[in-house]
Amino acid sequence: MKPGIKLEGKRVLVVGLARTGVASALFCAGRGAHVTATDEKPEDGLPTGVDDLRSAGVTLELGGHNQETFLAQDLIIQSPGVPAEMECFVAARNAGVAVWSELELAWRFLRGRLIGITGANGKTTTTSLVGHILSNAGLPTLIGGNIGTPLISLVDLSSDATLTVAEMSSFQLETIVALRPDIAVWLNLTPDHLDRHASFQLYGQAKARIFENQTENDAAILNADDPETPRYAPTGPRVHWFSRQRRVMSGAFVREHEIVFRQNGEETVLLRRNDIGLRGEHNVENVLAAAAAAFLAGAAPAAIAEGVRTFAGVEHRLEFVAEIGGVEYFNDSKATNVDATLKAIDAFAGNLFIILGGKDKGGDFTALREPLHRRGKLALTIGKAAEKISSQIAGAVPVEAAETLERAVHIAHEQARAGDVVLLAPACASFDQFNNYEHRGRVFKQAVRGLMKADAGEKRAS
Repeated sequence: MKPGIKLEGKRVLVVGLARTGVASALFCAGRGAHVTATDEKPEDGLPTGVDDLRSAGVTLELGGHNQETFLAQDLIIQSPGVPAEMECFVAARNAGVAVWSELELAWRFLRGRLIGITGANGKTTTTSLVGHILSNAGLPTLIGGNIGTPLISLVDLSSDATLTVAEMSSFQLETIVALRPDIAVWLNLTPDHLDRHASFQLYGQAKARIFENQTENDAAILNADDPETPRYAPTGPRVHWFSRQRRVMSGAFVREHEIVFRQNGEETVLLRRNDIGLRGEHNVENVLAAAAAAFLAGAAPAAIAEGVRTFAGVEHRLEFVAEIGGVEYFNDSKATNVDATLKAIDAFAGNLFIILGGKDKGGDFTALREPLHRRGKLALTIGKAAEKISSQIAGAVPVEAAETLERAVHIAHEQARAGDVVLLAPACASFDQFNNYEHRGRVFKQAVRGLMKADAGEKRAS
């Protein structure tokens, strides 16, 4: 039984007015709460939604935060982009005011079963794949969370029969209270967001909260091959593993050319390895995790195999954009940390022109040296982290400062030859030059398509 909360008449403060904050404020206002919404940015710096908030009767405090407002609330909802250690939050918690993430609020109203997916890398692909498999299996499915649609926006669409698949970030998980996924998946743990989390250990502890409230009636799925994840294995739920490298006691693993799920001593073939169309060994891990979650949620093996076969992948995740003059262009703008970029590099045999850079999240770019020495032809750097990246990979691969993404694409086009690959896999956040990684990916694709048009024009002219 979920702990309830009655919002009617409650004083609720929503902090941060990006997509999640706006959705949370409208949800609470729609249920009779007295809602105030605050953001450090002035109104002209906010995305759309402010007019909707005013129409719903939400009080706005923009251009900064007022600690007195925080202390006057019954409940505060923290948007994922706002640090949990912000002084106003600390003061509110010390005064006994509840501070929740949007995930916590949404879960208390959400009906049906919840599948939560976290990890440093692969969350979006795995979340999308689980949702695709379940939908194709004919099960009523919703997809949201950190993937783009706030979980709170799915509440009114849910029913007792619904399976909701939600991507969950460390930012969202660090301020849960009672959130309890029926199935929780942890893909991997590598250094990321160290510009916000005080240490790698605290980053891991934030992610581990996905298991915190699970019981023996719930399932946890973890990566047996990841060096860090197993140490966070929970004791409350039924634990299952996935592995590319070995047979597991319970969970999904690769056996020759098959993906098998083992449970209570029985083994079930879920799909064949050649059903996987996604590029890269890391995506085999994502498929193992997704297949395990879908199977535990009730999808039949045939539906799992069909779902994997028909899954086209996720935009901005090793997304094929075009081939121009025998050169292939791939958009992996969602590779926002070093480990994600390593996985992207590993998906190609060589001849790489790689675009790196953006806002540094405390990454160690020296890890890129060896794979780029083997597979790279040229590294093109952009954004604020360009100088750090260049200094840490110098000598392993030729490096050229491109400054902007458009110029990087142009330089790669000028120098690449048939058989080469141009890969955007920045290993950094996007917020120095772009609104988000989606914006960065779209700019990359627009630049490549501009080359296609120019190439087609040259061919017509000749």
